[in-house]
Amino acid sequence: MSTSPADNPTPTTISGHLNDPEQPAGGVRLERRRLLVDGVPRVLMAGEVHYFRLHRRDWADRLDKLVAAGCTAVAGYMPWLVHETASGEVDLTGATSEYRDLVGFLELAAERNLLVIARPGPFVMAELKNEGIPFRIYREHPEALPLGWEGERGPTQTLDYLEPGYLAQCERWFAQIMPVLADHLVTRGGPVAAVQLDNEVGMLSWVTNTPELTDPTLDDLASWAVEQFGADGAQQRYGADPRDTPSWAAHWRSGGTRGGTEAQQLALHHDLGAHHRDRYARYLLRLREVSVQHGIRDVPFLINLHGTSEGRGRTFPIGISQLSKSYAGVPQTTSGSDHYIHELTVENVPDLYVMNAFMAAVHDADQPLTSLEFESGTGNYGEDLSREASPQATELKTRLCVAQGNRLISYYLFAGGHNPPLDEPVGDGNDRIAFTGERHGFAAPVDPEGRLSPTYPAVRNVVRAVHGAEHLLADMDEEHDDIVLGYVQDHYLTEYAHPDAARRRELVHEIERYRGMGPRDILARSLLLGGHSFASVDLSAAPTSAGADLDPDGPALALATPPVLGRAVQERLAAFLRGGGRLLLHGVLPVLDDDGTPCTVLADALGVAVTGTVDGTVHYFPSVRATDWAGPQPEVRVGVLQRLRATGATDAQPLAVDVTDGSPVALEVRTEDGGHAIVMACDYPCHLDFWRALVGRLGVQRRLVARGEAPGLVVTSTADAHGRRIVHLVNVAQVPQKFTLDVDGVPFAGGAQLELPVRSGRMLPLDIPLDGAVLRWATAEPDGAGDGSTILLRRDEGPGSALLETGREVLVDEGSGAEVSEAENGRRLVTWPGGEDGARLRIRLN
Repeated sequence: MSTSPADNPTPTTISGHLNDPEQPAGGVRLERRRLLVDGVPRVLMAGEVHYFRLHRRDWADRLDKLVAAGCTAVAGYMPWLVHETASGEVDLTGATSEYRDLVGFLELAAERNLLVIARPGPFVMAELKNEGIPFRIYREHPEALPLGWEGERGPTQTLDYLEPGYLAQCERWFAQIMPVLADHLVTRGGPVAAVQLDNEVGMLSWVTNTPELTDPTLDDLASWAVEQFGADGAQQRYGADPRDTPSWAAHWRSGGTRGGTEAQQLALHHDLGAHHRDRYARYLLRLREVSVQHGIRDVPFLINLHGTSEGRGRTFPIGISQLSKSYAGVPQTTSGSDHYIHELTVENVPDLYVMNAFMAAVHDADQPLTSLEFESGTGNYGEDLSREASPQATELKTRLCVAQGNRLISYYLFAGGHNPPLDEPVGDGNDRIAFTGERHGFAAPVDPEGRLSPTYPAVRNVVRAVHGAEHLLADMDEEHDDIVLGYVQDHYLTEYAHPDAARRRELVHEIERYRGMGPRDILARSLLLGGHSFASVDLSAAPTSAGADLDPDGPALALATPPVLGRAVQERLAAFLRGGGRLLLHGVLPVLDDDGTPCTVLADALGVAVTGTVDGTVHYFPSVRATDWAGPQPEVRVGVLQRLRATGATDAQPLAVDVTDGSPVALEVRTEDGGHAIVMACDYPCHLDFWRALVGRLGVQRRLVARGEAPGLVVTSTADAHGRRIVHLVNVAQVPQKFTLDVDGVPFAGGAQLELPVRSGRMLPLDIPLDGAVLRWATAEPDGAGDGSTILLRRDEGPGSALLETGREVLVDEGSGAEVSEAENGRRLVTWPGGEDGARLRIRLN
């Protein structure tokens, strides 16, 4: 099984200069999951500033505050709604209003050597009315307003992306703004380094359960279904004839609830989501093509992925599933996360980690991780003080994302502002461009009046940490243990369910309960907080796509399993087992195909059957006990269990049993073909030692072992092709951490105890070559590249040390309090006292 996916095939609709592999060395490129600026790997730290919400006289102040925070790029929406005047003309130079002077803002950013991440829509959201689409579009193109279930209008102002009238207007907007951006590309001496295509495509339909069911969309769906299954096959699959337009439309708008079988209804819902994904890809790829036609070359295109909800990332993979066809394998295009998970705690730290892992699973070998809306600020979005995020939240999330290989992080929103009036009043209560009132961005590190909030120093602090290690980080990849987490895209094809489709809603509930991170999130949380770092693999990929071919000799595969698992995925996993692969299933044993019909391909390969399922209720408390392999373990309550039975010639050992009758609820299976699997058919609690031992039975061991830590310490590492490494420590706990650390079985810092304050992080260098020396380790973070004879470290509150292997004399700055002493094997140990938090320590080789 490969954790470094191969290139995806390029869609045939792609054309233009960006599809040419022979591109100039300058500009900005995506290569080997790096972000190259003029050929140099970079980690860009950006902040979102809305020039259209600020007086021109305030732009310099906000950009200066961005630079003072250490950021090297500014991101910004460029709203069609704002730039189109009442007469229908487009003003991008401020001729009619200072809020429209995009060119002036770009030039001001360039004066400060800030790169620009351009976000020109057409949709931009950002609390703007119509999500940034001009009002006239809705007046002139009412046919672009989608119909949903039963032919009813949806509650949001979304549009049918491929409706010809709307799409023609989008192309007209791009014909105005893209040449301006092209004139200011980095390759022409300007600041524009990347262009985002639209924003959060499909989000409004998903969150309102409103699929796009206009007549043209359903005609397109009929053609798509016939191409996929043939006319008779489509009729058999859905219970409606694609050649009978009226009955076809009525059937789909009713969600298949007015006739047909249960399986046909489930297939209809599944394929409705699949068809929407195809349409979203066609739309975004068309926007990309138009951008290229208007001169956008030699910079990447970005796709913004939505999906977090209520401070959690469980639903985020829906955005990946909806939009991956628009970027996976597409040259010089990548995705960016858009996340709002507030504090980072033991509850949701696996959410963010898995979000990044699942994003990477569908990327090709060139596409890096980015984050285009990285939540910063206080979280007081409603200006009602109902939420107050700590300053440390932004720092912790930044450190985790950088450790996983994010090459661009854009803080959203960095600076607040105000909402100017619309050109023409619309009589909606405030007649402004947005619905948030006069002020906007009150939670940002820089408030609407330009004052610094308590979160600004935290942003500045973590940006310094990232830039201090950028010379190492930018060319590193995360290292992983011998286990990957499976991502099943179809488990996130759940955004639409007709109100009367009872079976569909039931299966969606079951899928949501078990998918992704496992029931109660225990699978991912136990791995991450248990000290494992892991990649992900896309199990739904086509056979020739990234991650599709599972190598039985590769890492063990962990998968959260609902009762529904598509036949193609089950067959792939069965083949993986037959080849001798290692598999951990957590949830319930899959017994259904995507359309709800029985499918036990995987269960049959495992030689395991279910004899009964028990759900906990207010009056019944299913309980299990681990068997002797785990040593003395208490009886524990679970939310659900399945009683399992081994079948066939499988060698199966019970790992946990139902306490009521001794029935196995977890089995370790060894197949005749050499496969090794653990079927964990209960949501065993998050006992970290238990789960470490469980995956250890599959031969999975930790590379990084912290000893003495409390739950809440995340440990991972990054490395480059030359063996240079960084150990990343992130403490999301409410207590300080005191621990020792082994790296690949070797005690870090000679086994010295490390200390990490409450809700803090650290990046520790390991095996960094210098001129005539090697920095074997340091307990302080890098604070700049220095030169071949200089090491720059950032001091913490407490004492620190560093070990150098060199025959050269080692010097430290006078007055620093640091001392150099001989260590074993002729090495030099540099030690320093505490008390100078944030000061730079310079170590020089004479």
